[in-house]
Order: sequence, then C-alpha cells, then structure tokens
Amino acid sequence: MAQKISLTRYLVEQQRVDGLIPSQLRLLLEVVARACKHISHAVNKGALGGVLGSATSENVQGEVQKKLDIIANEVLIEANEWGGHLAAMASEEMDSIYVVPNRYPQGEYLLLFDPLDGSSNIDVNVSIGTIFSVLKKPEGHPGVTTEDFLQAGTKQVAAGYCIYGPQTTLVLTVGDGVAMFTLDREQGSFVLVEENVKIPADTKEFAINMSNMRHWDTPVKRYIDECLEGTEGPRGKDFNMRWIASMVADVHRILTRGGVFLYPWDKREPNKPGKLRLMYEANPMSWLIEQAGGAATDGRQRILDIQPTQLHQRVSVILGSKNEVERVTSYHSGI
Repeated sequence: MAQKISLTRYLVEQQRVDGLIPSQLRLLLEVVARACKHISHAVNKGALGGVLGSATSENVQGEVQKKLDIIANEVLIEANEWGGHLAAMASEEMDSIYVVPNRYPQGEYLLLFDPLDGSSNIDVNVSIGTIFSVLKKPEGHPGVTTEDFLQAGTKQVAAGYCIYGPQTTLVLTVGDGVAMFTLDREQGSFVLVEENVKIPADTKEFAINMSNMRHWDTPVKRYIDECLEGTEGPRGKDFNMRWIASMVADVHRILTRGGVFLYPWDKREPNKPGKLRLMYEANPMSWLIEQAGGAATDGRQRILDIQPTQLHQRVSVILGSKNEVERVTSYHSGI
C-alpha cells in the first residue's frame, strides 16, 4: 500500500528539498488548511449546528450574508492573526483590510480570501468552498496599507481553494504545478491524492449562467451559440452545459476533467467590468488554472496581468481548457 503523504510533509519537501517556499510561507499555508478544516466541520453540521440561513447583515458588495459567510470569515481571521506570518488580511466580506493587531508579531505576507464561495448553495447542500491568495508585502515602508494589496496576480506566491463537497479537498499551487489533498477525517489531516494536475486543452463542456443570455455581449453569444449548434454547427461536436453557481465547484470540475467557465461582462450593469472579484476569486483561480496548463482571460487580456486599482475590483472571467479560452478571447478581438 502506497504511503500517504500529508499536506505538512508535502510543504516541508517544497521548502527543504525543492527550495520553492520559505518556512514562513509553509507555516502560513498549514494554518490556512487548519482553518479550512474548521470551516468544513461547520459546513458538515448544517442545520444541526444552527449555521444555515441568512444573517441580518450585508457585505461590502451589498449582498445579504449567510450565517456561514460570517463564521468562515471569523475562523480565517482568528486562525491567522496570531501566527507571526502575516502583516494583514483582506476578505470579500470586509470593507477594508484587517491589519494584524500590535499584540501579535507581524510577518511579511498578505492573505486574501473569499471565506465561503457559492454561499447561495449552502441551504440546498451543494458544494461550496474557500478561496485564498497569498502575496508578499512590498518592502520599503513600515505599516500596511490597502495599496500593498494592489498587486497583479503574477505576484502571488501561493493560491488555492478548499471545496466542501462529498469530500473536503484542498487544491494548492506554490508556482510548481497544482496538487490536490483530501481531508482524511480519521487521520485528521489533508492527504495528497494527486500531483501535477493537468487540464485537457480541448473540451466538450462549458459552464455559464444561460439565464443571462439576453444580456451578453456579441462575442460571448457567438461562442455559446456555436457550442449549442453541436455536430451540425461550425464546431462539429456536441457540447454539454454545466452550471453550479459556485465558482469553486465549477473550477474543481474543470481541474478534474476539463471544461471552460465563463462569467462575462453583461449589459445589465455596463459600468462594471464583471461580477467576480479580481483579488479574491479571479486571481487565485486563474493561477491554479494556468499552473494546470489552462488559460484565464477577461476576454481581452490575461487576468494575471491586470493591475488592480481597488481592493474589491470586479472582472469578467473566462477560464479553463486552453483552446476554448483562446477561442472566446479571439472573438472579443474581432477574429
């Protein structure tokens, strides 16, 4: 029987053997994983833990928060603030950055997270997850400001997500490919189940919210129309549509078997470049997808090259199997 490799062992080898990550980043990722394990337990309890339903508050985007949104946010803050690895955190659920209190030592990293992606699916028991991204604090000045977080996705030093589904699975990159770990509840730790995850360049699956079709821009409508025409159309093959309304779940499916995910700009709010958050969702997911051989653009440029100007900046997202992403992007370019 093959020996199980724990997340801790994997990270130690990334640090000691391959020299890919420093010790402080390794410790930070272990803390994030423990927080995800805590969130997983809360999710699994559901109604038994009194965590279902909506809270009485809204987040910075004006969205009604679920009870588990707030719980997951607090778990991640409390787990990470005292370890000495972080200078500050930012969350989709908080208006501004959270600087590590003075009573704790400050580290050199910045942590961004969507504590519970897909929270509209909580009450119906569909897969949801936590997305995270790690940046290094810029050198040269004391303290921490919002501007320190405004770094392009290419500056990430680690990124990943934890999906809470039939299994709790942690997906991680530190810039050397993508690895997947499943929570072994008997052992109490994440165990490596797959290394060097690769996304097929071609696919017959797309994920998009079809109810918004009437609001789409012409290039997106052209692409989906061609997919729907199947073997009789210009693509010459039949496509299947998938849409879970949980980015974590849709991206996990793509990493597992390929596909393309689209959450494009549409005409309902023309002044907004998109729906998803660049810093908390698009950047970490795009890096994971690229590390697995896929591609990620906003329809016109590589997402990881976008220079953020706001903490809660939104963006259009097209990611997944490389050839499909390149096709949609070419349509935006008029090709």
